[in-house]
Amino acid sequence: MNMFSGISLGLMHQITAWLLEPVVWALLFFVGLALYEAGVSLGERFGGIGKLTERGDRAALMQAGRRRIERADFITRLAPMLGLMGTLIPLGPGLAALGDGNLKILTTAMTVAFDTTVIGLLAGMIGFVLGRLRRRWYDHALGQLDARHG
Repeated sequence: MNMFSGISLGLMHQITAWLLEPVVWALLFFVGLALYEAGVSLGERFGGIGKLTERGDRAALMQAGRRRIERADFITRLAPMLGLMGTLIPLGPGLAALGDGNLKILTTAMTVAFDTTVIGLLAGMIGFVLGRLRRRWYDHALGQLDARHG
C-alpha cells in the first residue's frame, strides 16, 4: 500500500510540475485577451452599440451583448483561477527547498507565485470592469430600443 501511495504522490507531483508553464502561458494569453477586449469595448461604446440600436434589431443587439459579456465573464472567472494555480504550483518545491536550506530556489518560487497572482488578478479585474460596463451599455441600449418601439 505504501508503494502505491508513493507512486500516486509522485505522479501527482509530476503532473503539477508540468502544469506551471502552461498556466503561465495561459495567464499571458488572458492578459492579452483582456487588453484586446478593452479595445473592443471602446469600439462598442463609441459606435458599435449605437449602430446596432439605430438598426432597431433587438435580437442582434441582445446576441452581441450576450456574446461580449460572456467573453468578459470568461476572463473574470478563469484568469484569477490560473493566477491561484500559478501561485500554488511553485510553492511546493519552494518550501521543499527551504527545508533543504536553499533560499535561492525559494526566492525564485516566491517570485513566480506572486507574479502569477498579480497577473491573474489584473486580467480578472479588467474582465470584471468590462463585464459591468457592457451590461450597463447593453441594458441602456435595449431600454432605448424598447422606448422607441414600445
